[in-house]
Amino acid sequence: MSGPEVSVRTVRAYLRSRGRAPATMIDRYAAVFGVAMIVAVLGRPLSGLLTGLAGPIDPVRAGAGAALLALAVAGFLAAARAAGPVLLPAADASWLLLSPLNRRHLLGRTARALGVIALVAGVLLGVGLLAVLGAPDQLGWRLVGALVLGVSATAGGLALAVLGQVSQPWQIWLTSAMAVLLVLAVVAVSGQLRTVVTIAASAPLTALAAAASGAAVLSALLVRRAWTSLDRIPTRTLANASTRAGHVARATVSLDPGALTWIAEDNRWRARRLTSRRWPSQPAPFALAWHDWRKLARTPGRLAAVAATTALPAVLAQAGGPPVALGAAVLAGALAVASLGTSGARRDADNPALARLIGVGRRPALAARAALPALLAGVWAATALTALTLAVPATLQTAAAGAGAWWALGLLAGPALAAASLRMARRAPVDHSMPVLDTPGGAIPTGPLLWAATGPDLALLGCLPTATALFTQPAVLTPFLIAQAVVGAVVLMGYVWRTGRMR
Repeated sequence: MSGPEVSVRTVRAYLRSRGRAPATMIDRYAAVFGVAMIVAVLGRPLSGLLTGLAGPIDPVRAGAGAALLALAVAGFLAAARAAGPVLLPAADASWLLLSPLNRRHLLGRTARALGVIALVAGVLLGVGLLAVLGAPDQLGWRLVGALVLGVSATAGGLALAVLGQVSQPWQIWLTSAMAVLLVLAVVAVSGQLRTVVTIAASAPLTALAAAASGAAVLSALLVRRAWTSLDRIPTRTLANASTRAGHVARATVSLDPGALTWIAEDNRWRARRLTSRRWPSQPAPFALAWHDWRKLARTPGRLAAVAATTALPAVLAQAGGPPVALGAAVLAGALAVASLGTSGARRDADNPALARLIGVGRRPALAARAALPALLAGVWAATALTALTLAVPATLQTAAAGAGAWWALGLLAGPALAAASLRMARRAPVDHSMPVLDTPGGAIPTGPLLWAATGPDLALLGCLPTATALFTQPAVLTPFLIAQAVVGAVVLMGYVWRTGRMR
């Protein structure tokens, strides 16, 4: 045992002695028993799921599934790059990081945690890969190969994220890998990879073993390189990552995810120099809402990403998603897009005294602020429904003979989604003093439940005609178009009128 490692262990032992007591045998027994119970409960459903993956695949669904997997891996890499991912607790980062301890040994606990994350994410990715490619024969060996490929991809991606903290060239490699995955997703959706997917699905076990072995070797090299470079990560980078982790931990403990968006928004605009301009010569409510439009126009990259996400419901439909999942995807996506234009309403709710000093009534201000989220949600939903009709012509295009089209439903749902997004923006933090409901499935805290339902409940109510049309897929859309126009307008006007009365 080397000297620096002894020093790190000595410091850790000292901290444990000054803090909580070490884990007892009862604690270890409870942890092992909990893991065993999880395995026992999930064992039969998982085995049934894996058994159902045996057999040939549909090339159309395989291409869409491959696109979803590529997007999932790209999102995993983006989350790893944003998180750090090597970090320390705030206390360790404040004084242990600046001490002469061996930094690689100091970061060893984080490295082991990253290994567990890579293992879990890799298993999920491997099961998804097997679902995409299928298993025409020898399900067990193909499952092993898919799991090896999945774990190798996630471990190598995390290693790239770790190396990106060391030097900028590795950060470029990580960004390039994400870009390649996005291009593969687009190509897979277009149907250009169907032949490749079909060949990969029917490949012999020797080819699968060779691919898994090559991926494992490459991943092992990246992991080894990342482990040896832990002691070269700059202190400033580690301190910033630990600060972000502290913000996430506090928001998780308080169950207030809105705090994370406030932190990200403030950090974004704090680093930019903005010029002052004359107040626009418009009516006061519209001038008050104009800064939401200006703020969104300053982020063209975000608008491009939002435009690209309109294809996700269509990809989910090609992958075989049920109508309920398609409706939920359209509703959730449109609501998330509408939330991009509600920063002004969030500021007003966070600081009502400043909002009163502006001298604009609450109802006119809310009515003016609803224009941008209504436009964003309506255009996004209309584009997503149009892509959905092109992706599954055998279902949704049966309504083409009716008066109107599916994209009109998306536009007419914009006012209801705007009301829901404004309700989400103005909701208060989680009330942890609310009672806990005892159910046969366990205790359910009503505070977080009501917080999460505030906003989506209004969206579901206001978009009920569109959701019904997506679920039933009628031959004539005229009644649903009329109902959606009336319901959307009533929901928005009712929300503005009711909120304007509140003090």
